[in-house]
Amino acid sequence: METVLRVEKLEKSYGPIRALKGISFSVPQGSVFGILGPNGSGKTTLLGIVTDILKANRGSYLWFGEEGSSSEQRKKIGTLLETPNFYTYMSGQDNLLITSAISGRGDKAEIEKVLKKVDLFDRRKNTFKSYSLGMKQRLAIAAALLGDPGVLVLDEPTNGLDPVGIAEIRNLIIELKDMGHTVIMASHLLDEVERVCTHAAILKSGELITTGPVEEIMMDEDQVELCAADMNRLFGIFADRGMKLVRDDKANTIMLFLPKGQANLEEINKFCFDNGVVLSQLVLRKKRLEARFFELTNK
Repeated sequence: METVLRVEKLEKSYGPIRALKGISFSVPQGSVFGILGPNGSGKTTLLGIVTDILKANRGSYLWFGEEGSSSEQRKKIGTLLETPNFYTYMSGQDNLLITSAISGRGDKAEIEKVLKKVDLFDRRKNTFKSYSLGMKQRLAIAAALLGDPGVLVLDEPTNGLDPVGIAEIRNLIIELKDMGHTVIMASHLLDEVERVCTHAAILKSGELITTGPVEEIMMDEDQVELCAADMNRLFGIFADRGMKLVRDDKANTIMLFLPKGQANLEEINKFCFDNGVVLSQLVLRKKRLEARFFELTNK
């Protein structure tokens, strides 16, 4: 898989405050890459640097294998880093015409195309002030899509939205990925990152805690949920071998913890059967990103 963005040992300070402390990671092409962290972790500073709004004190970044960001590279990157300024009394389509004229990206035909992408074409002639919060944010993403950039950089795209608006933007991001766009998004909403992101980097106080595919970040160990008619015997055959277990009498289940990547459900089922236990439930469970996030950031 090709790399869209490579960040190498980025450092940024504001006086005595070190906002970024040697951050390094890579963003694969075609991914939805979440930059995740609490307020003050350095997410917005990081996005500001890779979009040429801020200058790093040290380190480098490469877009499409080239250091920095040339004018040709910037044409391949659409950004939404601040609350967009649209004319409230003008239609969505006319606002995009102005955006296109100022930026030099896109034409009338492409404006219609991006309005269809964000599902606003039928409302293109309605005024901006008549739009819901989710529609306003979708129009902002449409503006970022002008020029058909391969990469979208979004800072907190669902911030301030109601649940309906959040769902609209979440579905749009997934659709944009399916259309071939790479999406890089900063967020503090763990549930949204878990739902839409394929990869993530977790920051804390300017430091990179971990990065990689979301599935790998969440699974620091394999968790297997078991159930059988004889729960005492089921618990015993694993406890006798010193294995890590948690019994939930209320749910009538046992959670078996194994080193990451070592849970073979077929072998577990055979082991239980050979020891006189017939399983009625055998499921590999994923840890929620929220739980894993708090584990990582509270160390």
